Amino acid sequence: MSQQVVTRTARQPHKHALDVAHPPPGPGNLRAVLLPVAVVLLIGAVFVSVYLAAFHAPSPHQLRVGTTEIGTAQAHLNEDLDRVAPGGFTVDTYPDETAARNAVQDRKVYAAYLGDGKLLYGSANGAAVTATVTTAFGSVAHAENRELAVEDVAPAAAGDTRGLSVFYAAFGLVLAGYLFGMTTYQLAPRLQYRWRMASLALFGVVGGLLIATIAGSTGFGALPGSFVPLVVVISLMGAAVAATTMVLLRLFGSAGVTLASILMLILGNSSSGGIMPAAYLPGWLRPLSEILPVGVGVRAMQGLSRFQNDGLSRALVILPVWVLGAILVLYLKDVYRRGTPVPGAGEGHVPRPEPAAG
Repeated sequence: MSQQVVTRTARQPHKHALDVAHPPPGPGNLRAVLLPVAVVLLIGAVFVSVYLAAFHAPSPHQLRVGTTEIGTAQAHLNEDLDRVAPGGFTVDTYPDETAARNAVQDRKVYAAYLGDGKLLYGSANGAAVTATVTTAFGSVAHAENRELAVEDVAPAAAGDTRGLSVFYAAFGLVLAGYLFGMTTYQLAPRLQYRWRMASLALFGVVGGLLIATIAGSTGFGALPGSFVPLVVVISLMGAAVAATTMVLLRLFGSAGVTLASILMLILGNSSSGGIMPAAYLPGWLRPLSEILPVGVGVRAMQGLSRFQNDGLSRALVILPVWVLGAILVLYLKDVYRRGTPVPGAGEGHVPRPEPAAG
């Protein structure tokens, strides 16, 4: 038997990327070095600026409160409140204790003063509101030579004693929606429109079920409202954030990621009312709580849990507008525009498909 000769080639040592000689830095390298630093520091600076502007020294601005006092007694009440916090309160008048109690429970007002040192309030509004109204009306009662007697007519949930759980639940959902909006195009840039919309719907529904299950009566008990309405509101809020992120990514490319983080994560969460009501926010930030998906959704979640569905009707109008508007823009961008013939093209010309990623 003849001996087989095996020829072995010497293994070439593996060259690490750092061992390879690189050309001297050029404009492209400089951009790659500086742009990530500039973008992330911009987002960080905006985050710190907005949150400090909102919460470094919060004070009420026309916080709605009620009273059953009329005439001279109400005039004195207004003077006392204005002396404690100038411009801090707006006083509504109610005919009797029952109407004032219902107003607090519906969150039409955050507290109601019945005279004779008696105050109705709702601890479900959070510790900041409770401290504000008890301090202010304590001064009012003191001016009347009385001790303040308080009654909590809208107590906080057993699983949300500080009134902050809704903020963290919403923040987690908004973060998930933002990440979904980015990754759907990164992982599948040419996915067909109908399947991308199916993915968006699946994200919204499953996200709503998860958050409502974890934070609701079946989980931590932080959102003890009716399960199905909670799922609907949370699903719509998550879908609105995700769809808006997708739109910004498609319209502005990589810059859309930065815009979405500022609009949804920073401005949306800071103005949501999850930490304290919009009346405590700076004037330029307050209107955002009424239109951005996070603020609209958070108010409805709080209303479903503790304030007799306050904010639910508004959420069921505004959140679908965000979702449907974004879906329409994505359709025009990913389907309608893609199928539009190129002007001047000859018969049989098939336009190049536009990439689905920004």
